[in-house]
Amino acid sequence: METAEDQVLTVPNLLSALRLACVPLFVILLFRGHHRFAAAALLAVLGATDWVDGWVARRLGQVSAVGKVLDPTADRVLLAVAVISIGVDGSVPLWLCVAVAVREAVVSLAVLGLAAAGARRIDVIWLGKAGTLGLMFAFPLFLVSHSGVGWHAAAHVLAWLFAVPALVLSWWAAASYVPLAKRALAEGRVRSVP
Repeated sequence: METAEDQVLTVPNLLSALRLACVPLFVILLFRGHHRFAAAALLAVLGATDWVDGWVARRLGQVSAVGKVLDPTADRVLLAVAVISIGVDGSVPLWLCVAVAVREAVVSLAVLGLAAAGARRIDVIWLGKAGTLGLMFAFPLFLVSHSGVGWHAAAHVLAWLFAVPALVLSWWAAASYVPLAKRALAEGRVRSVP
């Protein structure tokens, strides 16, 4: 009998897959259409679905093993593409792009390394989610601040108000994963011993 943990076709997984599928549309809007505001709006909606799919998963009892991998993967892909694209666009300072990109690369490589070493999976912690959410507010606001909308100056201030705490939270989360990773690796090795 299939348990909720074994489910693949769930509403939250569909939302995560949709988020991934819309990443190319974001890039097209930004670079081919030069529609910064539309790209920012899409990015904001895609970022918001990260919280929606988690809420739906818990509310409907559709937390699944696939979702626990798909959701953070979609987050990482969306954030990486957004950071690189908006950096290339010039709407975000290079140092901020590098700080976010390096953190994402470190976390992603650590996850892959831990999986290859047989560690048990580590659940995403609140600090990481909060940092990602803040960045998913900041980056669209940076785009808006470089668009032609009337409130572009306010968007610039708001972007920084989200970016700085989000960057601190995301790096704090990365540091917080170190003891969790050590424990997960030890537990994974113990479990694999016959």
